[in-house]
Amino acid sequence: MHPTRKAAVTATALLASAAITLTTGCESASTAGGSVAASPNGSSSPGCPTAFAEAKRAVKTAEDVNAPWSGPTSGPRAVPGKTIVYIAQTLTNPGAAGVAKGVQEAAGIIDWRVRTLDGQGTPAGIKAAFAEALALEPDGIVIGGFDPTSVAAQVEQANADGIPLIGWHAVAAPGPSRNPKLFSNITTRVEEVAKISADWIIARSNGRAGVVLFTDATIPFAKRKSDLIKKKLATCSGVRLLSYENVPIPRAGSLTTKRVSSLASRFGDRWTHSAAINDLYFDHAAPALRAAGRQGDGAPLNIGAGDGDPSAFQRINSKDFQAATVPEPLSEQGWQIIDEFNRSFAGKPASGYVAPVHVTTAATSGGALSWDSEGYREAYRRIWDK
Repeated sequence: MHPTRKAAVTATALLASAAITLTTGCESASTAGGSVAASPNGSSSPGCPTAFAEAKRAVKTAEDVNAPWSGPTSGPRAVPGKTIVYIAQTLTNPGAAGVAKGVQEAAGIIDWRVRTLDGQGTPAGIKAAFAEALALEPDGIVIGGFDPTSVAAQVEQANADGIPLIGWHAVAAPGPSRNPKLFSNITTRVEEVAKISADWIIARSNGRAGVVLFTDATIPFAKRKSDLIKKKLATCSGVRLLSYENVPIPRAGSLTTKRVSSLASRFGDRWTHSAAINDLYFDHAAPALRAAGRQGDGAPLNIGAGDGDPSAFQRINSKDFQAATVPEPLSEQGWQIIDEFNRSFAGKPASGYVAPVHVTTAATSGGALSWDSEGYREAYRRIWDK
């Protein structure tokens, strides 16, 4: 049993029975996320009763570690003897590497061969890896975490050779893509990730929060995610967006610490919560928050709106300046990639399945370093007759 399942009963009991003792300036409500942070204005009533109630319901659902399998339960039996090449944008990216492991695991169940190539995080490296993949003449190629338009010529060659392409975080939307031509793209829906991230802040704060939002406006997908978070936060009148920080991911290491130090000085106790389009910002934020006298389990309570890499889980588990993440189910997505290829080889359409969003906190992680949902292995093995 995965550690998140082992923690479920204990976490649920703790959340159900917790009684929160308040001091002046603290919230009075118990939420799906656990104890709430200090309110910017000291009020104990929800800052937006309707939005708060909706957010609380959504977070409770998203934190469920025992949610039943909602993916496909039927499909073609395993087509034998296939070879897949997985091209990772870079294997130093925990997301791309985690999906690669899931692909390898699932392929082993149906006796397919998988070759994993590392694009090394550079345009030249990715192009070289794709050229190598084509030279191997595989039955299918995975575009693991990079933009297919950056290798347009190789994508066209694969299409011309009849090699189905499946993306992981390759284009903005899940499912089949016509331009670029992908049999399917495996990802959660950015709208749902953004909404649940904002809902978590609304629910956790009792609808009264001062929020800093970190984004990378140079990446359209990331900017859209942060804009959606901002829009959802605005539905709660008791939530104030204190600052919208544009910190390009490649410069996050050098910029985040200075920005956070300035923000802590500028906003003081008014800064109660943060959201970021990627967990990595909080890795760089921690030293500045520590230097400002903040406690790792106190305000600002931070949620990462995406990925859920092992370092994020470590921060959450140790309550070290990150309280929650919206993780991708990396292993499950690897299994789905194999299932989608099998549907392609069998002449069937893509499944259309999109994994629901999940919220991980210290109360629900069970000490794990990744999110591994329930039931997918058994479901896919039944579909494949394996």
